[in-house]
Amino acid sequence: MVSGGRAAARRVRFAPSPTGSLHLGNARTALFNWLVARQTGGRFVLRIEDTDVAREQAGSERAILEDLRWLGLDWDEGPEVGGDVGPYRQSERTRHYAAAAEALLARDAAFRCFCSEEALAQERAARLSAGRAPHYSGRCAALDPEESARRAAAGEAFAVRFAVERAAGGDADVAFVDLLRGEVRFSVAELGDTVILRSDGRPTYNFAVVVDDAAMRIDLVIRGDDHLSNTPRQVLLHRALGQSLPEFAHLPLVRGPDGSRLSKRHGAASVAEYRHAGYPADGLVNYLALLGWAPRGDRTLVERAELVREFELERISLSAAAFDPAKLDWISTQYVQRTEAAELARAVHRRLVEAGTLPDEPLPPGAATWLCELAELLRPYLSHVGQAPERAAPVFHGGGAPHDEAGREALERPAGRAVVERLAERAASSSIVDVEAWKAQVAHLREETGAKGRELFEPLRIAITGDSSGPLLDALVPLVERGARLFPGAIPTIAERGRRTLEWLGQR
Repeated sequence: MVSGGRAAARRVRFAPSPTGSLHLGNARTALFNWLVARQTGGRFVLRIEDTDVAREQAGSERAILEDLRWLGLDWDEGPEVGGDVGPYRQSERTRHYAAAAEALLARDAAFRCFCSEEALAQERAARLSAGRAPHYSGRCAALDPEESARRAAAGEAFAVRFAVERAAGGDADVAFVDLLRGEVRFSVAELGDTVILRSDGRPTYNFAVVVDDAAMRIDLVIRGDDHLSNTPRQVLLHRALGQSLPEFAHLPLVRGPDGSRLSKRHGAASVAEYRHAGYPADGLVNYLALLGWAPRGDRTLVERAELVREFELERISLSAAAFDPAKLDWISTQYVQRTEAAELARAVHRRLVEAGTLPDEPLPPGAATWLCELAELLRPYLSHVGQAPERAAPVFHGGGAPHDEAGREALERPAGRAVVERLAERAASSSIVDVEAWKAQVAHLREETGAKGRELFEPLRIAITGDSSGPLLDALVPLVERGARLFPGAIPTIAERGRRTLEWLGQR
């Protein structure tokens, strides 16, 4: 068991298939394996299980590696890192599977199956119609070994099947210990003589992981409980090959709030989508860790170093973890609040350039400081930096028509029109680059129009931002005026906004 950093160094692995994006459930599995490796001073092995050629997607492996690196889940052995028990892609390990299959054949724990796909399909259909499990009948298991070898030598196509009942040695059940569930038992009769090596030489999943886990000295397998039913076959294969059995811990799956399998309809996205949206990696890691696991002390925010120090398999719940997008956003918001100012400013700038809001060109002198002020203005409104262009809209508003009918009505009142007229005149002849200058202008506007309170500030805000709510004008207006000097053409001045709003009013 893993508890409080006292366990011996463990060799664990994460073994994704390049058949799509890294989703949240798999990312959590990777995180839990990584935490065990880091906590125990062990090794986190990354293995790519790429033998499912039909489902493999171009670029998927590269995307998975990028997502893991972005999450900070660095691997000690695997693709692009190397290691002394590679290669770490199953497509490059064919000789290992062939050798293991030959060993099982020699021990009479496997047999060659010459049955065609058509014959197997008919057999399955017949068994199902008779109300029986669609297991292989075992017809080729009875072939004389010499005849089997002769047919193979003659070039007849065959698959290799694992002789489950022979490997079980007469036992009715296969038992193993799951670190989360205790002893688990499966009936041997329900397993069937499964294919381990296809006729084209490619291994099946259950065979490949057994050969690879042994070769890579994996001593603890942490994976989703959708693999629990695979484990009895793998246990028998380990024993038949004379290999030490790793320990197992099967994690309850992550599900939607309604208890169904997690999907995009629940608001869940792939890790890549969260990365591109601008969620903080540490915030997503924090959230993933809480999917089925909890630290002591009923805390929600747990830094990465604390996760490494405190993670315990024993504290994983056997109940399925429910994805909660609101909780993820709340945690992400806390990490945005903690982001260092210059880092947040760079991220906001990048998003504004990508959105076409700011020009993609070298920053003018003084722009870095301005961007830090902009980032601080936006910080309270961000759960992730992908929201920056939308949240920064008041800074880039061009004037003219308000965004809603209430704003239109406020400007069309005589008092509102008068406030905008004076704003346009005063802003055109004044330098409002700091809060004191803005407050002085507000005082003049109050005196000249007689408006005060909401009657004054509502039309000011609507003319400047297009909305009746948003950031404090004391902070926003000087930022806009300085930004207009740094990025002419991208940020309209307060005077321009006032003038365009008056033009719109003149057309009413």
